[in-house]
Amino acid sequence: MKKLSFGLAAVLLSASAVLAQTEPKTTETTPAVSTSGETNPAAPVAGKNSFTEAQAKSRIEEAGYAEVSGLKLDDQGIWRAMGTKDGKHGNVALDFQGNVVMAK
Repeated sequence: MKKLSFGLAAVLLSASAVLAQTEPKTTETTPAVSTSGETNPAAPVAGKNSFTEAQAKSRIEEAGYAEVSGLKLDDQGIWRAMGTKDGKHGNVALDFQGNVVMAK
């Protein structure tokens, strides 16, 4: 009987340890792609960028920038260019989430 009790206790302990390890972790704080009208306050966010050059230029222009030139993908996965918006000419950045911001 002692062997059965010990075996049952061992199975229950190891089962609870397995269940405790399989709980999903929810540490993601930023979406993979920004939604319409929202910009990540930390933008531009470094990450693997899947936008092609043509898509990046279109996305920047759709955000209201004109005269987009010198578009280059940097080593952090951020598309960078020069552009004009609201009469201001400067550096523009597009990150992998789709955030378009006037870079500093």
